[in-house]
Formats: sequence, structure tokens, C-alpha cells
Amino acid sequence: MGLDIRLPIGLMFSILGLLLTCFGLLGDQTIYSRSLGINVNLWWGLVMLAFGVVMLALARRGTATMRLAEESPEGQKIETMEHEVGLEVETYDRD
Repeated sequence: MGLDIRLPIGLMFSILGLLLTCFGLLGDQTIYSRSLGINVNLWWGLVMLAFGVVMLALARRGTATMRLAEESPEGQKIETMEHEVGLEVETYDRD
């Protein structure tokens, strides 16, 4: 499966952060008297929105650079080291 967990997490936090930010901006300001006048919904909505955007950016960057181990220089070096040491496991068909 090629599903990157950062994608649904980023979508969820972005949507919830956007909703909470809108509620903090458009809601009744008198409810924040108990929190010393701090608009908690606005601030936490912005935090959640920022986290969601970061997760979406990382998911986009991560899926664009995914490649097989044999195709990357690091993977080729590991394959060579395993071959030299004898750690490679050959697979055979049992037909």
C-alpha cells in the first residue's frame, strides 16, 4: 500500500483547524472572559491549521521522493555490503 499516514492526518488537522479558527474569529467574544480574554479557539485553531499544513507538505514531499532501495545510491551501497558479507537471501520458486 502506498498510503502515507501524513496525508490523512494533515487533512484532518487542516480542516479542524480551519473550522476552529473561523469559530474563533466569528464567534461571540464574551465567552472568552473566563480565559482571561484570550481567544483560545482562534489560537488553537491556528496551531492545528499550521500543523495540518506542515503534515500535508511533508506528505507531498515524501511521496514525490519515494523510490526502490535498488534505485537509490544508499540502497545500492547496502545491497553491495550485504552481498560482500553474505547476508543476501536468495529466493527460489518451489514449483
